[in-house]
Amino acid sequence: MMKKLALASLTVAAGFLLVACSSSTASQKKNDTWKTAEKTKTITIGFDNTFVPMGFKAKDNTNQGFDIDLANAVFKEYDIKVKWQPINWSMKEAELKKGDIDLIWNGYTVTKAREKQVLFSKPYMAGQQELITKAEAKITKTADMKGKTVGVQSGSSGYSDFNAQPDVLKNVVSGKTITQYSNFDQGFLDLQNGRIDGLLVDQVYGDYYLKQNKLASDYNTLLMNYTSEPTAVGARKTDKELITKINQGIDRLVKNGQFAKISQKWFSRDVYPGK
Repeated sequence: MMKKLALASLTVAAGFLLVACSSSTASQKKNDTWKTAEKTKTITIGFDNTFVPMGFKAKDNTNQGFDIDLANAVFKEYDIKVKWQPINWSMKEAELKKGDIDLIWNGYTVTKAREKQVLFSKPYMAGQQELITKAEAKITKTADMKGKTVGVQSGSSGYSDFNAQPDVLKNVVSGKTITQYSNFDQGFLDLQNGRIDGLLVDQVYGDYYLKQNKLASDYNTLLMNYTSEPTAVGARKTDKELITKINQGIDRLVKNGQFAKISQKWFSRDVYPGK
């Protein structure tokens, strides 16, 4: 009987030790991501793999986009390889908090609500929202959306803007509500089929999508008068050293011209603030 009790105690103790070690590892990753990345030579970045042209899964199954190239270039400076982790965009902050990802880097705009949850890098790009509508609808100003329906990606800055600044669009559209989609493609499909009248989206995404799919003449785009929100990298609040390294890396790419080269590739212009 004593042997059984001793064995049971050892089993429980081993279990506690395993949980403690696991918790310690998770805690270390959360609280000291930069040192962990330096040691392992890897870092995990969460992204929406449908967000063209910032970060997306191409037809050949490779990850491509402006932010993909930029982040890879920054961490190459430190001999660190990026592991790109597709995530549900509406759960991005939760994924970061849990430690499933180390950074959010995918057209991530700075908002007051997000600043309460994450530590941001310096902005590396300006951000604006636009409304995409069918050209045949002849919508040229916000007032033309009176009584009409609009969609947006769930968890996007466009959704936050819609609710935080109701005078811009919310108070005009039908029911003062907006239909949420898990990704842009679903929303655009509903727009194509007439199930919604407009789609609220990041300007860089909307313009690139229409241009690449040769749809620019079929749709109108209308810039929304929301407060401008810059694009930056999001990390856990504790990861100050990591953000410092990212800021320094981007600064180096701006100075040596590599940032402009990556920007020209995707936007045919330099999107760095002030350029």
